[in-house]
Amino acid sequence: MSFPMADPDRRDFLTSREAIGHVQLPAWPRSNKSLRLVELDVEWVRFSTLNHRTKAEQQREAQRQGQDDLFSSDPLGPTAQEVQLAILAGQQKFDELKEDLRKRDQQEPAIVTADGVLINGNRRTAALRMLLREGHLKCQYVRCLVLPGDATPEEILLLEAELQVARDFREDYSWINEAMMIEELYELSDRDWEQVSVRMHRPRREVQGLYEKLLLVQQLVNQSQGARLPIDFTDNESAFDELAKHIRTLPATEAVGVKNAYFLGIVSGVNYRQLRHLRREDSEALVAKELRSEATLEGLVAAASTGWLNDVENDPLSDLLGDDEPQDTVVEDILGLIVTRRPEAVVELADGSGVPMQSVLRSLSGAVSAAAQEADERSREQNTVDAPFQRTEKALRELNRLPVLLRSSRAHSGWDEDAFQDELDRIEKLLAQLRESS
Repeated sequence: MSFPMADPDRRDFLTSREAIGHVQLPAWPRSNKSLRLVELDVEWVRFSTLNHRTKAEQQREAQRQGQDDLFSSDPLGPTAQEVQLAILAGQQKFDELKEDLRKRDQQEPAIVTADGVLINGNRRTAALRMLLREGHLKCQYVRCLVLPGDATPEEILLLEAELQVARDFREDYSWINEAMMIEELYELSDRDWEQVSVRMHRPRREVQGLYEKLLLVQQLVNQSQGARLPIDFTDNESAFDELAKHIRTLPATEAVGVKNAYFLGIVSGVNYRQLRHLRREDSEALVAKELRSEATLEGLVAAASTGWLNDVENDPLSDLLGDDEPQDTVVEDILGLIVTRRPEAVVELADGSGVPMQSVLRSLSGAVSAAAQEADERSREQNTVDAPFQRTEKALRELNRLPVLLRSSRAHSGWDEDAFQDELDRIEKLLAQLRESS
């Protein structure tokens, strides 16, 4: 995390700006938490292009405009700033925020660096700027707390993390962006989950769980070779959450099979409630069976088997599963083919014909859903077979406790031995009925 080079003119301007007060900021990591409060023109301040709240959205905009350095070559310049404004204005509840600011004015101060770059309050400032451009002249200024001129990137990251969990400042993060912040804190903390947990004020299992979900997303993004971005999977949190928890303790080979089945389902649009039935050892085999039996997928299976090899270097998922050997399966082959193509693309088959991706995705969704349904039916059948044994085992555990309990119970003055013998007779009759029922 590195901030743009300091602009002496902007820094001098902000230093000379008259303070309207001083405010204690408990989230600031230093012992001196008193910061200057100033009023700044909403067009003068700069949005932070390093704010984790919009990191995934920035990746998408850079891809759309075909400019990888859109937010890094000149992050404080007009192009990057206007795109960032559009991102902020496009977030959920932005119109509600604008209306609230129009009616009630700014209630909480924003926070800026010594160069006037917003660390907190980007959305509020964006809303004020839009209101000003719409003719609401009272929205010309935004009140800001100014950080010291020697604030480091690490201190600013820790401040952002602290503010992210503080009620007075919190604005919604998507789970993808929150996980990206956790990833950066994890590296900053020398990969110490306890430190990350303390910084985020959340249990270790929660922050580690978000990180593991992000690893799964990153692997799918890596396999897509640029066709997909993390933000594309914002709506799939439940699927990634259940998958991460399930494969955490599985042997690598089984984990990869479940992961492949899940990934194919996620990309083709299968609901996570259906996908959860594929959390089983034979999930990839069940999906492969459906893929091969579906007539509309015959050409795709043939094209995929010769058109892709699983060769993703620096696989982020190795942190979760360990390094594993690539498996040559029809599920991996088809996943590798479709994940590298955008939904609006056309898939070229081995015979030279083309099929729209939307048609391919519908067929794949049907195949994965059918495999999930079969998995569910198999589980139900297995549960029917296992249920009598499970109940018998539970009853035996309870009966095994009786000798110890009886010693103290029989010594009690209120003990009724005859009533207890009647209960034993009932058990013997039930056992006789069970034997006769066979």
